Formats: sequence, structure tokens, C-alpha cells
Amino acid sequence: MGTFQTAPALAAPATAPVDVQLLSITDFHGYLQPYNDAANGQVQLPDGTKLSVGGAAYNAAHLKRLSAGQRNSILFSAGDNFSGWPFEVDAFGDEPTVEVLNKLGVRFSTTGNHELDVSASYLRDHMMKGRCAGFGQRDVDTCFTDSTGRRFHGADFPFSTGNIVDSRSGKPILKPYTIEWVRGAGGRKLPVGFINLTVPDAPVGSTSYQPGLRSLPLLETANRYAAELRKRGVRAIVANVHDGGTAAGGFNACDKPSGPVIDFAKQASPDIDAIVTGHWHAGFNCSLPDPEGRPRPVIEGLNHGRLISEIDLKLDARTGEVDRSATTSVNHPVTRDIAPDPEVQRIADYWTARGDRRAAEPLAAQTGDFTRAANVSGESTLGDLAADVQYWEAGKTAPGRADLALVSTKPAKGSTPLAADLPFAKGTSAGDADGRITFGEAWRAYGYGNPILTVGLTGEKIHQALEQQWQKGRFAPLAVSGNVRYRYDASRPEGQRVDVKDVLVDGKPLDPARTYRVAALAYTLIGADGFPALTGFTDPYRNAKPDHEAFVAYLRAHPTLTPAPRDRVTG
Repeated sequence: MGTFQTAPALAAPATAPVDVQLLSITDFHGYLQPYNDAANGQVQLPDGTKLSVGGAAYNAAHLKRLSAGQRNSILFSAGDNFSGWPFEVDAFGDEPTVEVLNKLGVRFSTTGNHELDVSASYLRDHMMKGRCAGFGQRDVDTCFTDSTGRRFHGADFPFSTGNIVDSRSGKPILKPYTIEWVRGAGGRKLPVGFINLTVPDAPVGSTSYQPGLRSLPLLETANRYAAELRKRGVRAIVANVHDGGTAAGGFNACDKPSGPVIDFAKQASPDIDAIVTGHWHAGFNCSLPDPEGRPRPVIEGLNHGRLISEIDLKLDARTGEVDRSATTSVNHPVTRDIAPDPEVQRIADYWTARGDRRAAEPLAAQTGDFTRAANVSGESTLGDLAADVQYWEAGKTAPGRADLALVSTKPAKGSTPLAADLPFAKGTSAGDADGRITFGEAWRAYGYGNPILTVGLTGEKIHQALEQQWQKGRFAPLAVSGNVRYRYDASRPEGQRVDVKDVLVDGKPLDPARTYRVAALAYTLIGADGFPALTGFTDPYRNAKPDHEAFVAYLRAHPTLTPAPRDRVTG
């Protein structure tokens, strides 16, 4: 636990200070059940001891223990409560995560980049308010029945962000800050303000890509709202920032701190008394001087429910000012040496069981293997299928309609959305018969929660991307949709292997001067898997369904699939 020293305190006030406990979690990502691997279910102590940690029910138990006897305890999140990577939350639109957070008693959350993985309106109207209209069929792909047997009703707490704004109006998409009221002696109430901020690249991130949003600078936004809160009479102010950093020495240490939030902490308004961070999945506990030289805590609590961060403040009972010299902070491991909360465990188990049933749901039949195994030209049946899925999804609406689709099947860097094969013969267990593609198999085979964008790319940019399949002797093939054919000559130098005349789109040669509409994952288009030519796109449009959901919809619309002949690319 760190203590933040300032100048010697003045004489003690006549009225005892008001104790305020801040408890926070960050980057929970829907990890409802305990995991046992190092990245998701362990923390390491400075002496090398590894502790098994995490699980929503253990979080609940520790939160109850920590807040017991505290008159003013405030639980909040530093963002990325979802999107959830565990199947049992991912396949139910992260609604299970919201049910658990409601049960934990979260009072508010900043908006992480992953809170924007669908859209701002989805976050506001569905996740916060529980509205179902326009978001799909109830209990099939939205508004699922929760563990109580009732329909999803949304979060019992607000999400907030001060720096993510509408790209046209410039107005924040949500309220920029939250004010919580604490009680002092005699029942007098004092305000504590929380400025909530989102990592600046959220509108252009791979999963949260939102053409209709833009980000304001963190520092300017924080200072603006700190001044506004002071004008409103708020003297205790916390920055709840979904952008992080790193430090060595362990989750309660601060050796060699670095990263965006560390730079932010050194410059942010002295009116801000504490900084809670997230996004980097790091664990540290720092005391850093503000621009006036007064120390304040800067803390981040790892991810996936492994730590709970605590900051304890003492407020002047008359003015509400924070006594910085009395501020303490600590990260608590969510150990499993206490009894898990039975009610939260019941909720987690309900969704795990429902996830198992959903995974076994049949979606389509297949007549042959869809695998990642490539022929000599780099073409695979699963890659072709993924490209066809993206082309199909993009063809549903005029703004998103595409001329062709591209998929990075074996990138030179980054990751591929092709994660598992779909062989014809898979066994004879229930829900997994030969020739049948189940929901769980489809979810595992293609996608990582990425939006399908339709963008403008010139024929020359497309040509350059095809040439960039070869980089320093490594072949990183692109799959193309079924309306595309092209040839390459691997005997020629890199950068000269594809003749633009040998690239056909709908039977016509690629026109270098024409702008084509191309459907691809945002991850690929922002250059994350090594195709810089694709970053020169224009007029992005985000299609309705991201990769997982689009594949499920495609299978439902195509009840029998036959692998296409691998003849789209000729080497």
C-alpha cells in the first residue's frame, strides 16, 4: 500500500475527515468463470509466488469483504467490461457480462474501446437501456433470457466518456463525467467527481472502428472537465481513464513507469486527485507528482477480473477537499481462498450451460472439408469461404455493397481470422454429426470480433496489396471473393509478380484508376496484418454484422455448403 506524502499537515480540523473508498475493476472482458492459465487466471508476487485468481464469483466475494463496514464505498469500472472473449458471453452479445456487473453493484463505468465494438447507439440504447428494437430477434441474437428467466433489461449503471464525440456535431456521445455523493458526519453530503475518458484511437481501432465518431485529446478534455467540476463545487476529482501504461516490479510497484497514462498523469490538472487506468492489461500502483509537485495515485488493475484496485481518500468534512497526505492505494489479488459468492456463481454457471447448448446448435450442412490448408497458389477452401461471407454481408445494403472482398489468410504479421478448420468428418457426438456445422464450430473457425468494412480503394491500391503478399521472401496470401480471379508469376522479383491485366473482377480487368468498393476486416484495412497499401482507403462504411455474427447469418442463409474449387488464384 502506497502513502502519498505532501507538506506537513495543518492543525486537525474540528470535524473528522470523511473516509471514501474507491474500488475499481478494469478490462473484465466477460471472464465470468475462473481460468487457470498465466494470462487469465494467475498473478505473480514479487517473490515469484504465483496465485490462482479471478472468476466473477470470487470478485463478488472479495468486493463484499473489502467494502464491509465502509460507509462510503464506490465500485466502478475503468472500461472494457466487454466485448467478452469467452464463448458463453460472446455468443450472447455480452449480455451475461452486464447481468454479472449489475449483481456486483457497479455504480458507473467509463467507456472502453470495446464498449464501442458494435456502435454508440447499441451501447446507449441496448446495453444501457435494454431496448431490443432493431437489434435482432429476441432470445435468438439479442435480448436473451437471463438467469432469472426475465428478458435482458440493460445495465443498472451508466457508461460515460468525455472525449468520444459525434464526428459531425462534436458533441459527446455520453455524459462526460459522473458525480457520486458521499456522507459525512451529521448526514452532510459531499460530491466526488469522476471524469471518464476513452483511449483516443477507439474510433479507428480494429474492433471498435466507428466512422461516425472521433476522439478529443485526453489531456485537454480532462483539464476542461476538471475545471467545470470545480466550478460546480466538486473538490474531490478522479480521472477514470481507459488508457494505460506499464511499470515493473509487480502489481503493487512502480518501477520505471511508462506509457500514455504516465505522460497524462504528469501533465493533468492538479485539481485531479487520483487517476484510475486500464486498457493495457497491466498491473501497477504508482505515486506520481502532479504539475504542482503534489503526489497522487495512478493505478491499473490488470484484466479479466484478476485484481481489484482500491484507493482510499480522506475528504475535509467542510470543504470536500482531498487530503493528499492521507491518500492510500493498493491492488488486491482476487484469490480463490475464500468462498465464492453463490448468487454470482449461479449466474455464471447459467450462462456457461447455455453457452454449451448454443455451441451444439446446428447451422448448416457441408458436403466437404473447409480447411486452412493451402494449395501451391496459397488458396484454401476456408479462406475462400471467409471471403464469400464478407462479400455477402457487404452486399446487403447499398452503402456497404462491395465489388470484391479480401481476407488475409496467413499474414506476415498480426493474426488471421481463420482460427480452426471445418472438416466434414468430426465425429458422431450429439450436435456434432458428420457433415454438420454447429454454432460453436462456426464461431471457432472464422472471426475474432472484427467489423466488416466496405471501403473505397483504387485498382492500383488493390494491385499493390496483391503484390504485398510477398515480403522479404515470405508469402502471405490474400483470399478473394468468388467473383475475382487473378494470376501471379513467382519467378519474377517481389513487387512485380502480378500483372494488373491478369486480375479480373466480375470478368473484367482491374482498372488501376477506378475506385472499387472492397469488403475486408478493419484489422486488415488499418494495416495490422501487413498490407500497407490497404490503409489508403476512403469512405469507410461499417456493415451491420461483424465477422462471427456474419458467418452465423451466412450459414443460416446457406443451409448446405460445398467447398469451392481452389481456382481463384493461379500461380
